[in-house]
Amino acid sequence: MLFMVRMDVELPFEMPANVAADVIAREKAYAQDLQRQGIWKGLWRIVGEYANFSLFEVQDNNQLQDILQNLPLYPYMKCQVTPLATHPSAV
Repeated sequence: MLFMVRMDVELPFEMPANVAADVIAREKAYAQDLQRQGIWKGLWRIVGEYANFSLFEVQDNNQLQDILQNLPLYPYMKCQVTPLATHPSAV
């Protein structure tokens, strides 16, 4: 199943810089591992925002939920999930 996910991140203003740097580094490592596995198919930054559009290929809703909840930035994130289907005019 394919899903497009918009992720908007808002770190707490009072979060110490070293804690933020650690969370961001763990997020990057986790995201890159999922990309290497072929699960996280694409990742695009939204210009001017601390947000991205991501494309996931997973077995089901539960797998996507598990992946999202394990993101180190998840507690500071708002996610909008859109299930995708093949378009009949796609080549």
